[in-house]
Amino acid sequence: MNTEDIYQQYGSFIFKYLLTLTNDEQSAEELTQETFYQAIKSINNFHENGKAKFSTWLCSIAKNVWLQELHREKKRHQLAESLSDEKALSYSLEEEYIRNEDKIGFFKKAHQLSEKKREILYLRLLGDLSFKEIGSIFGESENWARVTFYRAKQLIRRGDKVDES
Repeated sequence: MNTEDIYQQYGSFIFKYLLTLTNDEQSAEELTQETFYQAIKSINNFHENGKAKFSTWLCSIAKNVWLQELHREKKRHQLAESLSDEKALSYSLEEEYIRNEDKIGFFKKAHQLSEKKREILYLRLLGDLSFKEIGSIFGESENWARVTFYRAKQLIRRGDKVDES
């Protein structure tokens, strides 16, 4: 299978996965390109390892590429902040707190979930991926993704503090 075939087969899938992480089409497209560049550079590592499905391997590369981009963005933001002498806040901290209270509560509860459940929750709610696509990312069935998502949702609704799996 050549690189063009690989991109044709997995490009849309990786783009959707990255779109769930970035919530920005342009960023997802750029990161998709970088993912395939990195995959092509290290294709021998996949063949040597051979334990994971190819789509899972690509998703792990995509996730690492995204995390690296987040790190670069954070550094750029810190630099821009340090260069700016004047900060004009158009809103008060109180208004910001009220606006983000529900969002923060949700993400605090989601943060207490296991990494798998949390990622499935994000892929479904923020990325709008189907259960079939989510199952494929994890190398599991569509039904597994559906059940795991349901359980994560129930844990958040109940507000359980600890997630054992």
